[in-house]
Amino acid sequence: MEIRKKSFELIPQNQQNWQNRPEWFFNREHTDTYEQWYEGRYKRAEVWQKKVMEQLVSKDTRVKTLLEFGCGTTRFTRWWKEIGIEATGGDISPLMLSQAIHLFDGDLVMADSHYMPFKDHTFDSLAFITTFEYYKDPVKVIREAARVARYGIAMGMMNRHSTKVVRRRVQQLFGKNPFYITATFYTPQMLIKIIHQALEGREYSVEWSCTGLPKWFPVQQWSLPYGDFFGLYVRFNDV
Repeated sequence: MEIRKKSFELIPQNQQNWQNRPEWFFNREHTDTYEQWYEGRYKRAEVWQKKVMEQLVSKDTRVKTLLEFGCGTTRFTRWWKEIGIEATGGDISPLMLSQAIHLFDGDLVMADSHYMPFKDHTFDSLAFITTFEYYKDPVKVIREAARVARYGIAMGMMNRHSTKVVRRRVQQLFGKNPFYITATFYTPQMLIKIIHQALEGREYSVEWSCTGLPKWFPVQQWSLPYGDFFGLYVRFNDV
């Protein structure tokens, strides 16, 4: 009798796809170093990103609970409670969530953001932090977010109007940066256009702010659409 050996890997090497394409967050080689990246060269950027997101979301005093989709290892999900918001995390990657369960003391769910397993208005707000760039159907994701969130949607993402975008694309040509191969970079105006399409018929307002400017620059945050990162908040005014 021939005994077949089975692999018990969390994600087999030949099954690292999502949305019919390979994604870095299904590759343990990359996910295992995710937290280290934030603790290293990206630390300063993270501080300013959180300042921007806090300013935008805190203005909507109705928000007490929040679902962050694409939470990864819960880098931001852990932070929301510091500004008085109870957070839940959701992600499609079991590799990311296998780390998150040891780092985050709140609720976590593994699911696809295009099909959120929650009832209408389960949370006050929904957040996407550096994850929205990877969705193939952004309109569908925004509509799902608007269904699950009662008061608003928070988004923080890499800005298309950044010199770092050019650097990242050049690195990809030499096989040195696998993290943004499938990413779509937006500007605030591009994202707002998609929001208008997704939320047709709703009453809402949009506010955004940019950061991720060079350390030597005289300001680190402004209302111009330039910088490595921008935060945006959609406030629902019809509830």
